[in-house]
Parts: sequence; C-alpha cells; structure tokens
Amino acid sequence: MVTPRSLRAGTSVFLKARTTGAQKLVCYLSTTGSSSTPGSKKEKRERSSNSCRPNTKKGVMEENTSGTQSVEIESIRNDPAKVKAMTVQELRKTLKSVGVPAKGCKRDLMSALQSFLDKKASDESSQVGEQLVICTEKISSKRKAKNLYVEDHEQNANIFADASGLNRSKKRAKESSVEAKIEVNTELVNQKEKPSIKNKEVSGFIFGHDLTHLLTEFTLEICLCNKLYQSKSSSRSSIEQVGLTEGIDMSMNQPEPWTVLAHKKPQKGWTAYNPRTMRPPPLARDTEFVKLMSWNVNGLRALLKLEGFSALELAQREDFDVLCLQETKLQEKDVEAIKQSLIEGYENSFWTCSVSKLGYSGTAIISRIKPLSVRYGLGISDHDSEGRLLTAEFESFYLLSGYVPNSGDGLKRLSYRVTQWDSALGSYMKELEMSKPVILTGDLNCAHQEIDIFNPAGNRRSAGFTDEERQSFEINFLSKGFVDTFRKQHPGVVGYTYWGYRHGARKSNKGWRLDYFLVSESIVDKVYDSYIVPDVGGSDHCPIGLILKL
Repeated sequence: MVTPRSLRAGTSVFLKARTTGAQKLVCYLSTTGSSSTPGSKKEKRERSSNSCRPNTKKGVMEENTSGTQSVEIESIRNDPAKVKAMTVQELRKTLKSVGVPAKGCKRDLMSALQSFLDKKASDESSQVGEQLVICTEKISSKRKAKNLYVEDHEQNANIFADASGLNRSKKRAKESSVEAKIEVNTELVNQKEKPSIKNKEVSGFIFGHDLTHLLTEFTLEICLCNKLYQSKSSSRSSIEQVGLTEGIDMSMNQPEPWTVLAHKKPQKGWTAYNPRTMRPPPLARDTEFVKLMSWNVNGLRALLKLEGFSALELAQREDFDVLCLQETKLQEKDVEAIKQSLIEGYENSFWTCSVSKLGYSGTAIISRIKPLSVRYGLGISDHDSEGRLLTAEFESFYLLSGYVPNSGDGLKRLSYRVTQWDSALGSYMKELEMSKPVILTGDLNCAHQEIDIFNPAGNRRSAGFTDEERQSFEINFLSKGFVDTFRKQHPGVVGYTYWGYRHGARKSNKGWRLDYFLVSESIVDKVYDSYIVPDVGGSDHCPIGLILKL
C-alpha cells in the first residue's frame, strides 16, 4: 500500500538546452560562433603572401587567414574523404594554419588533423546552448496551487476521520490514537518533511491518484521543453541535464514498478497488482478484526542498521496486531538485545534460531496480543535445528510463521524439501486444525503458478519453481483444504513479493510471489483483505498482510 506524504516541487528546473518561443521561459542563449565569409581573390593573394613572410607577426597572419581557414576546415569536416586525398604539403599547411604542430609522416599528419576536427565538433556541440532556466513565476505558481490542493485534501481527510471515527473496537487495556504517516515509496519521492493524518484507519491511497496526476502534469511541462529544444537545435545537440533543486527523483515519475504488468508470457485478462485501487475501504468502526503481517527480512540486524528504516514508522503506518518475521539470521545470544529494542505496545515476542548453522534462517512472531500458547518447530528433531517454524495460539486461530527450506543451488535439497519437510508441515497443520482454524504465513519458497513468476519458462529447473515443488505445494497444502488468500481475492492479478538483487529486478518488477497467507477453508469468508506492500524496501522480499474479521 503506497500513500504519498507530500509533494513539494523544486524552486527551479535546470535544463542544459537551447529553445525559443516557450511561454514564460527565460532563456539564456549563447551564440556558437559565426562563419567567416571568403574574401576576394586579391585578399587571398595577400594572405598567401603574408603567410610566406618570415617576419610577419602571428596575430596578423591569423587575422588575415581566418576566412580561408573557416572555408577549408568546414569543407574538410563535411567531406572526411578529402583528408585522405590531401598531400603531405597540404596537410602540413592546413595544420599550421590552425596552430597545430605539423610533424611526422602523412599518417601522423592525418591523425592530427582528424583529432583537431573532432575536438572542434565537440566544442561546437557543447556550446550549442547554455543553461535554460524555467521561469520561477510559472513553477512557483503551480507549486503553490499543488500545495494548496494537497492541503485541502489533507484537511478533508482529517474531517472525514473525525466524523467517521474509524477506531477499532478491540478489547485492549490501552488504546491510543496513532498518527499514521502517509508514506510515498522512497524510490518515488524523497522528502524530509512529511505530513500525517490522525485517523490510523484511513486507507493508504487517499491522495495517491491526485498527486500522481500532478506529478504527471509537471513532467509534461519538461517534456514540452524537450520537444521545443529538439525542434530548434541541430541533430548534434541534446538535453544534457534535468535536475530539481529539492530532491524529487524525476526518474520515478513513471508509474510504480509493481503497477506495471511484467511477465514473459502474460495471459488475457491478467493485470498488475495496484494496492491503491485493489484494496478495499477501511472496515466500519464497530467491526472487530485482527491485522497480521509477514516479512522475510533477509537479516534483521542488517535491516535495522539501514539508514532511513524505522520500525516505529512501519508500525504506525500499518498498525498491525501481529508481525511474523522470517530469515532473521539471529543467534540466540542476539535475541535479548533485540527484544529490548521493541517498540512500545509489542511486548510479546517469540524467536527461534538456527543452532545447526549460526546466523542462518530463523523466525519470529511479535504481537501486541498475548497468545494463549507458543510452540517452537514441528516437534521433529530432524526438521527443527534450523529454526524454521513458530506457532502462536490465539483465541480463534493458530498462527504459524514459517520459512520453508530453499531447494538450493543445483537443487541439492529438493528431495528433502518435497518428500520430508512439506509433508511434515502439512500434517502438522491438519493436526492443529482439529482444534481451531490455522493460518500459515511466511516465505514458502514456491511460486505456485505461472502467474506467480515473471519468467516461468526460464525457471523450470530453478529452486522455487520446479514441477516437484509446485506439485508438493498443491498436495501438502492446497489439497488439504488450506486456501491461498491472495490468489482467491485476486485470481488474475500479477503481484510479486520477491525480487532478486541482480539486474535491477525490483525496478523492472521481474519478481516471484513466494510469500503467502494460507488459511483454513473454514475462515476464508472472514478474510477481508489479503494484500502485498510492495513499496517497503530493505530486503529482497516485501511485507504482506492479512485482515481477518473476528
């Protein structure tokens, strides 16, 4: 869910370009030098004579021969074949006329002349246009209008929040109003000053459409300048720089990458997941529900050290009741220090770490609701040494935070995963289901269908998309009555939760859906929203969420 905080355009936009005729633009142009006109025959003879006089001053020679040199150099530059046809004497004469040393054989002379021509062309290209400054009157007026527009919507949102009073009616000892900061994807807009709205239940896409429209309109102005410049300048010139003075990343004026359908073999009717438009409105204030979240953090200590990451901000924005973590990579000695740093209100935390391989795997459950009981692992020693499963029992369901083993490079663990782990986990879930419904969440390391992976054909034998893993997922979970909540809610939607670090996969949305909320069939109708939070960085996975009505 992406919720823009604020948009404050820069005070000016600089484009190194050359353009004329644009309304309200202040153009600073410089001429690139005028061509000299050839003189009369008499003048040419005088110049030729002067060039042979040993006592003639250099300044006078340059002045008298400038016209002829311009013509000769221009003709040579327009027809490079003439350089090859020139004699040694002609090459030396031409080089001396432009102040270039004329030494060496013909090949050296030709190389020196060609270097001079290339440098001259480069200098002229760089002088085509000076900085063009977009008039601050137009930009500032638009900026003020946009700011007023955003402020007006913010006030309306606050009025709506106060009027509707969308506060959860949950049985908690403490209930405090939390300001939910509306956060723009850090890759979209980097802003230091961020407004907030008081109603924590207001959905994260209130201002999304309006601000995206304003950004798009702002970008069109720059594109207009680009077209004006290209129509006036020569083919050798181009726009060299577009920059904003206050840190807005114009490269992200394009749609958020996850809203662009990215798939090697898209089927008819498929569409990209867009949390702005595909998430339902907030529940009514008198509806009791629980909000669960899950995230493979790919190393919790590294994540907490990232500049700009704030667990408090994430908690305020999402206001989750329970957060499940996978691949924490913690050792048992690290857990107490992490517990001490937990934010207020989430005093209940449970951790399991790998003991067979330190700094590997690991899961956690962090909750503001105290569970009735907690179990560590599957209860099978062969499967529990890597800290891959935690079970928390709540009043109306069991919640499992799981990190299914990756089949690994060369599919070394494929057999163990599909013949032992998956079947053991599926059986364990069915045993729990005998007493109350079960919710399994986490990184299940399987893209179940072709819609769940960008390049299905190219990954048939890649860990996470082998036929064996997909069949095991079907047999041990789905066929046993556990429902993939995201796919049920969004049957034809392409939404990924994992992007490899290589080749900029996240920016191009070339990902996999490996993270799930699987629930017992008996509570499927209570699932209000199963969603992906693709704008949160810090890991190669993004968080996912589930809102369950109680």
